Amino acid sequence: MGTSVQVMPLSGAYGEGPLCYLLAVDGFRFLLDCGWTDHCDPALLQPLARVAPTIDAVLLSHPDMMHLGALPYAIKHLGLSAPVYATEPVFRLGLLTMYDYFLSRWQVADFDLFSLDDIDATFQNVVRLKYSQNHLLNDKGEGIVIAPHVSGHLLGGTVWKITKDGEDVVYAVDFNHRKERHLNGTALGSFVRPAVLITDAYNALNNQVYKRQQDQDFIDSMVKVLSSGGSVLLPVDTAGRVLELLLIMEQYWAQRHLVYPIYFLTNVSTSTVDFVKSFLEWMSDSISKSFEHTRDNAFLLRHVSLIINKEELEKLGDAPKVVLASMSSLEVGFSHDIFVEMANEAKNLVLFTEKGQFGTLARMLQVDPPPKAVKVTMSKRVPLVGDELKAYEEEQERIKKEEVLKASISKEKELKASHESNAKASDPMVVDASSSRKSSNAGSHVGGNVDILIDGFVSPVTSIAPMFPFFENTADWDDFGEVINPDDYMMKQDEMDNNMMLGAGDGMDGKLDESSARLLLDSAPSKVISNEMTVQVKCSLAYMDFEGRSDGRSVKSVLVHGSAEATEHLKMHCAKNSDLHVYAPQIEETIDVTSDLCAYKVQLSEKLMSNVLSKKLGEHEIAWVDSGVGKVDEKLTLLPPSSTPAAHKSVLVGDLKLADFKQFLANKGLQVEFAGGALRCGEYITVRKIGDSNQKGSTGSQQIVVEGPLCEDYYKIRELLYSQFFLL
Repeated sequence: MGTSVQVMPLSGAYGEGPLCYLLAVDGFRFLLDCGWTDHCDPALLQPLARVAPTIDAVLLSHPDMMHLGALPYAIKHLGLSAPVYATEPVFRLGLLTMYDYFLSRWQVADFDLFSLDDIDATFQNVVRLKYSQNHLLNDKGEGIVIAPHVSGHLLGGTVWKITKDGEDVVYAVDFNHRKERHLNGTALGSFVRPAVLITDAYNALNNQVYKRQQDQDFIDSMVKVLSSGGSVLLPVDTAGRVLELLLIMEQYWAQRHLVYPIYFLTNVSTSTVDFVKSFLEWMSDSISKSFEHTRDNAFLLRHVSLIINKEELEKLGDAPKVVLASMSSLEVGFSHDIFVEMANEAKNLVLFTEKGQFGTLARMLQVDPPPKAVKVTMSKRVPLVGDELKAYEEEQERIKKEEVLKASISKEKELKASHESNAKASDPMVVDASSSRKSSNAGSHVGGNVDILIDGFVSPVTSIAPMFPFFENTADWDDFGEVINPDDYMMKQDEMDNNMMLGAGDGMDGKLDESSARLLLDSAPSKVISNEMTVQVKCSLAYMDFEGRSDGRSVKSVLVHGSAEATEHLKMHCAKNSDLHVYAPQIEETIDVTSDLCAYKVQLSEKLMSNVLSKKLGEHEIAWVDSGVGKVDEKLTLLPPSSTPAAHKSVLVGDLKLADFKQFLANKGLQVEFAGGALRCGEYITVRKIGDSNQKGSTGSQQIVVEGPLCEDYYKIRELLYSQFFLL
């Protein structure tokens, strides 16, 4: 029986909802992403609520709301307690995304689904992995290996490969084949055919224009508006595709010597760019090489101003400008407020760079563009004053008195219970000095002996006088005073890590921008006031696809995350053009995609291994083994063959690059050069690779052949070629 694999969509199937899928591999349950929309509707999470306590591990693929937005809520309210795995950028930028979303909501509503402390607690325990790092799971997941690979969609974006018993399950959503300014293309093409591929149909019906033309049209559309005196609003995400947009605008502003100001406005814009500057090794090869040669960081933005409030924009008034503001849905955040201010001017432009979430203002405008009238709700948080402030303070005082009264009653009950317990005691009270000493130091980072006074002490009836714990100071002294133990003053490593991670409410340094932190730490009583208004949308509106996902030409197997039309289109295409079994499950429909292959675990017997001659190949040792199969202690075991095995054909093991072989021959004093894709050795001998390069590593892979007359050079070069391989 092969590895058992079941897949069940919890959200994001036959629709464009947030991504959330349940994958079971031999009973070990993975949650693939834990997304939410900008509406944060708990009703969307009902399928997740039914299975959350049974989840064994969570894999996050991208640092945006649609992939991880529900994680703090699920951990706080739904009983999700499994370890979470992500790359470093997904961890960092996902944290900032959640901060930005919470702040955007908190400023316009009494948002109580989760807090900043809940966000911190969620991300504090994320296990961070590097690309291509194999991570072996333990306990229930023993034998399962997970590894993140490049997706090409967002910084740190991940295609997950889950392996057990030699069979691969690949989770690849929102990947991008095209190389961009700040990201390499996906690594999906490097995988040998997996047993199960979970992918999306989101862009199956779309064909994108060539990138250079797309970038040109993008800049031209903005410059046209700016030159006529208008401003441009780009509703963007917090730390995702906006990074590519920033680099595009940086490049063209420098090339064309444009002077129109550009502003990147989120609650965490400066923190976002600061983190991104340190993630160069996660970016495209061109960015990494440029930094190595010139030490020039691509995200040292010279034409983009990072701002965290609207004061800078208000100073400019109606002057032409470009504003990239969160959130992309226009439901909340700075983009919502700026849209309302800019919408009634025909000279302005709202430029969408991604498809709006279903049911949001952005999606409504994209489907039914202006001119039109739309109803919006404008909200803001203001401090309490006058009678409202007085009533609030009285209420807080009343609550405080009730808490004090409850604490007093509870304390009296404890004292009474303690007195009754001591009255029944027949033996004198004995104080265990060692245990008292230990308890007195609990919770102290420094340590040392600390005398404690027990509040409310009630003496036993058999005692003459109250007795208090007393410890004689037996510390050592030298010429300089009391000898101290340095360990008492050292903070443990786990405590240091906790202090670095903990608390937007405790210490937000390095996480939130200054004004955002000040806003939250302001203890002044406040309230949210709202009013509905009708906005006459007269500004221009445009949509250009900068989502960074592979389009219908590239995506052609379990299908998830796409409209019903796109899902069916891709399903029919795969069925027509391949021999794959294609499934497109509905929400909460479980499908079994267990492989037909049979896998067995066997152990090598010591008697067999004692006769094996291994050869070193890189970091590994290889050998040819002839054996039989038997059972030892009820376990399948490879044993020495019962009879002499037949001779096997010679096998050459290794992978040789012609460029490396060229250098090897040159070091041997031979004349060698590349000609027509082959290696010309001397005057007569040619070494070339034949076969399909796309099938490397599988049956029918490339072969190296030596062509030429049978002369001394032929045999010499062939011998040198054989020396680059291992003969088994």
